[in-house]
Amino acid sequence: MTGKVYLVGAGPGAADLLTIRAARVIESAGILFHDALVNPEVVALAKKAEKVPVGKRHGRYSTAQNFINKRLIDAAQRHAVVVRLKGGDPLLFGRAQEELDALAAAGIEVEIVSGITAALAAGAALGVSLTRRGIARNITFVTPRVGRNETASDWAAAVLAADTAVIYMGSGEAQAIADTLIRRGMPADRPLAMVENASLAGEAQHIARLDQLGSLTARLGGGPAIIVLGEVLRERLAISATDHTAQHNLRNHLRHA
Repeated sequence: MTGKVYLVGAGPGAADLLTIRAARVIESAGILFHDALVNPEVVALAKKAEKVPVGKRHGRYSTAQNFINKRLIDAAQRHAVVVRLKGGDPLLFGRAQEELDALAAAGIEVEIVSGITAALAAGAALGVSLTRRGIARNITFVTPRVGRNETASDWAAAVLAADTAVIYMGSGEAQAIADTLIRRGMPADRPLAMVENASLAGEAQHIARLDQLGSLTARLGGGPAIIVLGEVLRERLAISATDHTAQHNLRNHLRHA
């Protein structure tokens, strides 16, 4: 028997942001390989499946991609429905192409089930449209992360050319990101937001200027964080600055009362 492999997007975090198609495929799985950051409620939908964690977290032990590819191929010889469950959308920074190529070479049928990517969940959490008439007519998704033996991309050029930029897997390099962009000509007061655990109960939003990006990492609690950068956040930055001033004045008043 040769089964079918589904590359399924688990969405940004919240289980109820899973698509209906994704839920149906997960429920029918005979075996499910899932990323580390996938919500356990989503994994639990695979009631009949053998569940295999194959997560990748920066700075921690990660399952080798070649090993994941082989496990998927082997699983398709034993199960009619094999699910590879990825955080967000499989086709955005999910190394899907390596799995697609390996499965195609083995003659195994594959279907991709799209998911909501973290950038869209972050925009929804902020209540800010990532595109906006007259301000933001284009958007770019980038990551500064470079894998072993990989050539670095000029991610900064893409960010500088975009009206709105969303930076994935960048919280650990926040200061270097800010320094690079400012050195290459981006205004230091460009508004940005860092959203941690977008769509989950522990979600946190931090609004700042580009030259304050490095200091935001101290406020993070260890969850996945995404950086949104652009003039669409200018009004949010002004509101945040006003709130901060009001809180500062209140603290001073209480201190001297």
